Amino acid sequence: MQVDMLRELLPGFLLNLAVGFIIIGFIYYPVRRSRREYVFTFFVFNILIYFISGLLRDVQLTLGFGFGLLAVFSVLRYRTEPVPLREATFLFVAISVPFINQLFMSTRISLGELAIINAFIVVALWVLDRGWGVRYEEERQVLYEKIELIKPEKYTELLEDLRVRTGLNVKRFEVNEINFMRDMARITIFYDPPDP
Repeated sequence: MQVDMLRELLPGFLLNLAVGFIIIGFIYYPVRRSRREYVFTFFVFNILIYFISGLLRDVQLTLGFGFGLLAVFSVLRYRTEPVPLREATFLFVAISVPFINQLFMSTRISLGELAIINAFIVVALWVLDRGWGVRYEEERQVLYEKIELIKPEKYTELLEDLRVRTGLNVKRFEVNEINFMRDMARITIFYDPPDP
């Protein structure tokens, strides 16, 4: 009985691991090397969710319970550091792919069909992550002390000063708060991310 269960779980697990390796190792990591601490988390979630959902299937728990478990894991937040939106998206993918693989394995579709479904997910994720020809803007808040440049008529001067001081290709900015007592302003800058 246990050997049969291993035979059922192993092909899907190998496919799941290969897809996880492609998504995490070839799509996520090359672009975000500075966030490599998430790689371990993504792999562990991917592997554990596959086996948890496989074991849940064998104890006759409903699909609703499995998706409830997915919801619990997907809202998991680390208290020491908030997870950025893009990393949270990859975490959701790392959790969802094993559920998809386990769900389809239990419906008895062929491994080839499951591989095609996974290939669609990988290609869609790669295209969307690379921007599909669109460059995404990043934003950052800065404290700015040249209060005389905050005036609307000095927009171009302030924009150029922000570019020079930050070294970023600042496209636009928003003044969020002005403190005349300290001669400071809180500004959100929007810029094209530098090429990795």
